[in-house]
Amino acid sequence: MALRGPAGLGPGSRRPLDEAVAVVEGREAPALVAAGGAPEDEEEDDGRARGLLRWDGFSAWLHCVCVVGFDLELGQAVEVIYPQHSKLTDKEKTNICYLSFPDSNSGCLGDTQFCFRFRQSSGRRVSLHCLLDQFDKDLPVYLKKDPAYFYGYVYFRQVRDKTLKRGYFQKSLVLISKLPYIHFFHTVLKQIAPEYFEKSEPYLEAACNDVDRWPAPVPGKTLHLPIMGVVMKVRIPTCHDKPGTTQIVQFTQQADTNISVILPTVHEVDLFRCFCPVFLHSQMLWELVLLGEPLVVMAPSPSESSETVLALVNCISPLKYFSDFRPYFTIHDSEFKEYTTRTQAPPSVILGVTNPFFAKTLQHWPHIIRIGDLKPTGEIPKQVKVKKLKNLKTLDSKPGVYTSYKPYLNRDEEIIKQLQKGVQQKRPSEAQSVILRRYFLELTQSFIIPLERYVASLMPLQKSISPWKSPPQLRQFLPEEFMKTLEKTGPQLTSRIKGDWIGLYRHFLKSPNFDGWFKTRRKEMTQKLEALHLEALCEEDLLLWIQKHTEVETVDLVLKLKNKLLQADREHLPVKPDTKEKLRTHIDAIILALPEDLQGILLKTGMT
Repeated sequence: MALRGPAGLGPGSRRPLDEAVAVVEGREAPALVAAGGAPEDEEEDDGRARGLLRWDGFSAWLHCVCVVGFDLELGQAVEVIYPQHSKLTDKEKTNICYLSFPDSNSGCLGDTQFCFRFRQSSGRRVSLHCLLDQFDKDLPVYLKKDPAYFYGYVYFRQVRDKTLKRGYFQKSLVLISKLPYIHFFHTVLKQIAPEYFEKSEPYLEAACNDVDRWPAPVPGKTLHLPIMGVVMKVRIPTCHDKPGTTQIVQFTQQADTNISVILPTVHEVDLFRCFCPVFLHSQMLWELVLLGEPLVVMAPSPSESSETVLALVNCISPLKYFSDFRPYFTIHDSEFKEYTTRTQAPPSVILGVTNPFFAKTLQHWPHIIRIGDLKPTGEIPKQVKVKKLKNLKTLDSKPGVYTSYKPYLNRDEEIIKQLQKGVQQKRPSEAQSVILRRYFLELTQSFIIPLERYVASLMPLQKSISPWKSPPQLRQFLPEEFMKTLEKTGPQLTSRIKGDWIGLYRHFLKSPNFDGWFKTRRKEMTQKLEALHLEALCEEDLLLWIQKHTEVETVDLVLKLKNKLLQADREHLPVKPDTKEKLRTHIDAIILALPEDLQGILLKTGMT
């Protein structure tokens, strides 16, 4: 099946993405040119340059859209990839095929929505859409794109159809994206998938054209996104937002009469619905996720497995879960052997599975959550018990948390009473989720604040920064030195929960989550030192300095200052707005003070 892409943009037209980039950079955006191509307003024989530009708006949000159907001879097969120029390797297509359909034992009749995550094939060329990376720096760490992974958002339909040989119509509409905006993309699919199954490809082409006209996903801006007659109002969080709050402005009748859907969140799942069967053990599960322990969620369907895995990853927010996680994982996955081998310890990963085969294959894993059907909002399932792993022998084992893990912290009975009271009073699931999310947030913040405080103390004093020396190094993180700080400034200052906090910290310091968190903080602090060093240079009288130094030393200074400017742009250093302009002025003044032959050479080494 082939879809015909619409004609390229006309000369002089301006892309929404260009405008957004211009706003972010505070300047007019230049015309983008595809690699080896001509500018947009020049004729291009094969239209390739224009075609790539044509889809810039689309590729800011999505990599591609796939339709996966069932072929009697081939099994699952990708029938459509749109836009047609989208690149997927054979391995990626195979993963998408198997992950877009529920396991046969799930028995998903009707419409089912779920999410999966898979590795990008190695050796893939970086997208031309590198401009979007500048938006990434303003995102909270847990929403930043992972360059090694794609997300797949699935709307699967299975209905009886006597006209088909198999007796069933089975098809999935799948959005492939780098963005972890689960709630947002599921909402998009709810708007377009049902009609797509009725109207087929022209409808899909029209929907993709709408996406291509969207503004870029700039964090902190309220965005109005039209899709097939519906306008969605969303706001992507920024790293400056207060954790646990939503910043979207509720609409007023006069201003937003054309808004159809307002999303208070782009990425959060219904936390209480997912934790409902296990909320007695939610604190223990928080510890397991925090410590990056191998964890399997065995569920009856992909929607329940993916929601639960995403809720687990979400429960340590605003910390990022740095290990791998697979909301829906099948025996056909390209990492199946790697993750199920018994020749080494299970990896630090959270897997969501539905195939009963995994009950045997993953029997050696230390922590397994087996859940039944998630109840509709307002109903509460029977609370599962913590059971010994040796009891997980049969495929029809009862729901439960199978682990021999002993939590470091005492259980907080207060949150359990609060949630139980909410169930008795028929409190809406959204309200229960708010309570549970706030509880996890306070628990995570109580845990991380002492670490943040200690890491801040590793920063050299500002007075030690000299413009004429390299920026000073951060002090080394010493675990025992950190442990000593807990006595006076530990989590007991902000949390009522008792227990072995020291033991929990010791375990955490050996985990992938600590490693990822500390690398991120160290990078941020190193960049801050570089920015302070740059600002110190700007405050110096450089013209006075060159009077006391040779031409060779002056040329060396100019080259170093130019490198500093390049670094500030490349790494988005947190410098004051006028610092870079001051430095450019300094460079120009120094060059003009040099002989003419040197001026010409230095101006050729890069524009200032």
